[in-house]
Amino acid sequence: MQIPIFTVDAFTNRPFSGNPAAVCLLENDLDEDLHQKIAAEMNLSETAFIRKLKPGDDFTKSSCFGLRWFTPASEVPLCGHATLASAAVLFHVQKNTNSVLTFVTLSGELKARQVKDHIVLDLPLYTAYPQELKEVEELIKAAVGDMIVQDIRYSPDTKKLLVRLSDTYDRSVLENLKVNAQHFLSAEKTGKLKGLILTVKGNSSGKGHDFYSRYFAPWVGVLEDPVTGSAHAVLSSYWSEQLGKKEMLAFQCSRRGGELKISVRGDGRVDIAGQTAVVFKGNLTL
Repeated sequence: MQIPIFTVDAFTNRPFSGNPAAVCLLENDLDEDLHQKIAAEMNLSETAFIRKLKPGDDFTKSSCFGLRWFTPASEVPLCGHATLASAAVLFHVQKNTNSVLTFVTLSGELKARQVKDHIVLDLPLYTAYPQELKEVEELIKAAVGDMIVQDIRYSPDTKKLLVRLSDTYDRSVLENLKVNAQHFLSAEKTGKLKGLILTVKGNSSGKGHDFYSRYFAPWVGVLEDPVTGSAHAVLSSYWSEQLGKKEMLAFQCSRRGGELKISVRGDGRVDIAGQTAVVFKGNLTL
């Protein structure tokens, strides 16, 4: 069996930056265990599987597909960058003729549309609620040591902890922070976390980025994710409230780095736009 597979760098327009995802186009149903084996083989933070929903569907003409995401260790309920990558394969490689694509996922229906040189994802917006320091103090110390923490929030829907560092810190402090995410596994005692977001306020004077972040998810086998759409579904809600803005520009300052354009809507959703670079095309032979 041959499965078309692609590697796409998401949230960048340059190869070898942004966040790479593998994307598989499934003409037929795949044995359940093969999804995880392929994701482990690809060994990227996510491998996406696009499947046809009914006989007669066509990757170039149909507008609705099934979509699943797997890390090397497990299936995940939402992945923004691999959704962006999947839309890029359909729009740019398969030359899909639709203006909007719909993906049926574990997080409901997600839509992707082309706007100039960006692809815009329609994602759920997740609220993060105040979190007691005592419960997560050991984890935060493992992440940032004795740095000053300004705010701590928890998103129960995504199981992500948001830690905002003091406004006295700038982008370079976050970028240069040495983090050993493997230590998080023993430091996290609540059993309710799947990811840790570190964030700082940006330069919101009208130019530059409104906020910066890094994201760590050793609980699902990803020590640090380069650029994370699902984390920005939480960050967008938080920073929109803090800054009083609906339109924001964000940068995830991992080693590879990536930029996200954010538009918080009034219906509990968020539009997150990014660019992509397709860097690999081939076939898996099974």
